[in-house]
Amino acid sequence: MRIDEALRGATKLLAAHSIDGARRDASVLLVSVLGGDREILFRAPEQILTEPEVQQFQKLIDRRATREPVSHILGQREFWSRDFFVTSDVLDPRPDSETLIDAVLKHTKETRAPDAILDLGTGSGCLLLTLLAEIKNAKGVGVDLSDKALEIAVKNAKSLSLEDRSSFLKSLWFENVSGTFDVIVSNPPYIETDDIAGLQTEVRDFEPRLALDGGEDGLECYRQITAEISVFLKPEGFVIFEVGIGQDVAVGNLMRGAGFENIKVHYDLASVARCVSGQSKK
Repeated sequence: MRIDEALRGATKLLAAHSIDGARRDASVLLVSVLGGDREILFRAPEQILTEPEVQQFQKLIDRRATREPVSHILGQREFWSRDFFVTSDVLDPRPDSETLIDAVLKHTKETRAPDAILDLGTGSGCLLLTLLAEIKNAKGVGVDLSDKALEIAVKNAKSLSLEDRSSFLKSLWFENVSGTFDVIVSNPPYIETDDIAGLQTEVRDFEPRLALDGGEDGLECYRQITAEISVFLKPEGFVIFEVGIGQDVAVGNLMRGAGFENIKVHYDLASVARCVSGQSKK
């Protein structure tokens, strides 16, 4: 079977299973079988696949047809131009979350680079590790309630050569955290419990419910965090949350109620309010 024939057939199969971006996903999976050489799809579409390549590609396509995310099939996802290991035990790093990274980096340029960063609900570690990679002298702590998520975060830290500047801790928010931090970031669960059943299959069936369920109104984790966070921030410390669509006002009010100043909303590339930040008092 030729490369272009395999790609057409896989695209047709995925489209028949209502997979959005069927050709894109088929291309990514075929490139993985071919050793990562994306240009070969254009350079040599007539190349004949070996029988093992055909069988391997078919297995990957069959998995995607069940709505298993491509990132889980490949075991990695790109975030801020770096590859992160992912499994069904962590949320997929998403482009929307890069809004948080951008906001923190802009803040540090306007003020000063942080020495200590805390990431609440670290998951894959993508937020903390990206910040540490960009802010060269900072150190950070990532906390999560999931042992398996923490294993993935540690693996990512080693892959990015950041294990000497990062540590990971099992904790329900601040329960086992000590010390104070210049920056605290969090992408907590924010989906309303009753809305989980209606999520995209790739999210509902393949990502951890622990990382999705934000309680009856989606705001429970923000309440828990803001109730304790001030004790763990240094004077004029910076805190930023990723929020669900339409939650920016409510989260901003929670932050004001906790005594934070300079509350700002940060928008993603689609002009959706994606993050809310604030500062502790002097």
